[in-house]
Amino acid sequence: MDLSIIIVSWNVKDKLRENLISLFKSEGDFKFEVLVVDNNSGDGSAAMITAEFPLIRLIANPENLGFAKANNQALKLASGKFILLLNPDMRVYPDTLKNILAWANSNPQATVCGCKLIDEKGNIVKQVRRWPRFWDQLMVTLKIPHLFPGIVNGYLNAKFNYEAAAKVDSIRGAFFLINRERYKKISGLDAPLLDERYFIWFEEVDFCRQIYQLGGEVWYTPAAQCLDYIGASFSQVKRGVAQEYFRDSMLKYFKKWGKKWEYLLLKAAWGVVKVFVK
Repeated sequence: MDLSIIIVSWNVKDKLRENLISLFKSEGDFKFEVLVVDNNSGDGSAAMITAEFPLIRLIANPENLGFAKANNQALKLASGKFILLLNPDMRVYPDTLKNILAWANSNPQATVCGCKLIDEKGNIVKQVRRWPRFWDQLMVTLKIPHLFPGIVNGYLNAKFNYEAAAKVDSIRGAFFLINRERYKKISGLDAPLLDERYFIWFEEVDFCRQIYQLGGEVWYTPAAQCLDYIGASFSQVKRGVAQEYFRDSMLKYFKKWGKKWEYLLLKAAWGVVKVFVK
């Protein structure tokens, strides 16, 4: 199997259907499988897949397990040489998969790679980020970028050239291609699993950190393009709940990768925000 495509879905039946239809219209001489993990959607997503896409391997969870744990369910079953983590609110073009596989096969140094993401208006989705650092995440926590957006330009890699391939710190998990053979070579593990401590957010950044720690590389390439509807699932989550998910993941990231004082100060800052910022 050349490619395993893993989609974790939650209450986006129509976008998911569009995604799956586009996948099966892909051009190219390669074999792929699709595994969908439905996180207890209430919109009939699982039934739709069973009825309309019988060739898809469906994992229907009785509860929402989050992004990392749900992906891991499918990662343990995937058989492809390459594994693509793909958000449900994406739509590949006919040549997207063919082009990204051609680039990945020609660039084995890339344990992980992502392609050019385009939004509905044709604009580039600026997805490449530098490693989260204490200062920029403190600014995010205190909501300073709402007043001074440029203060996090370093973290957002604002000057990144999306027209050229480059080694990067991390890419967005919406289109996240893993070279399984390369991962196995540097890690000794067969299945590239995400850290299940994260329910949502920071899990792809964490995985990219692990790749570099193991001696691998993460790349961005414009050789392939994909349409990104951006956050169709997450837009359904109430703002306060979403902030709690973000806070929880940020603190877990810094507890794992940062200095102890960074974690403690960020935790204190979030406490201040909870009291004074609604």
